[in-house]
Amino acid sequence: MRAPFILLTAILLAISAFANAESPTPENADPVASEASASEPASDKTQDLLLYALSLNGTRYKYGGHNVDTGFDCSGFVRYVYGQAAGLTLPVTARAISHAGAQIAKSELKPGDLVFFNTLRRAFSHVGIYLGDNRFIHASSSKTGDVMVSDLNEKYWSKRFDGARRFALNE
Repeated sequence: MRAPFILLTAILLAISAFANAESPTPENADPVASEASASEPASDKTQDLLLYALSLNGTRYKYGGHNVDTGFDCSGFVRYVYGQAAGLTLPVTARAISHAGAQIAKSELKPGDLVFFNTLRRAFSHVGIYLGDNRFIHASSSKTGDVMVSDLNEKYWSKRFDGARRFALNE
């Protein structure tokens, strides 16, 4: 069952990337405005980050875990992916990560952004990586057992959404 799910996720990401690809820019268009448009494609580093995160789908959950061999908790997963795929060192806890990066609105989410949730009756107690199309990947909990893809529109997650942060991946 895991292989079809990974394949479906990869297909959805490919479709999303294709749908968000830049159209040819007229010669008189403002290149700065074009770069800032909401339809700009994900950078190579962002795509690498997302593919790397998806390659860890199914890795077991472990409270306090921060590597592939022992398993991940949510912040350990995000920190590991950002470190391995983007060369960025993030703080250790979800709450600490929420104080880093640029705060963005839910409507501004782009693939590679971090999404935060109140899952332990305290703000910013859970973090995941936004994939696009309202989906995010995260090390969910000991109850669900592993790294998985979830939907922001699911009742559980939509009720607990706390905010989002963006980190510069093109530097």
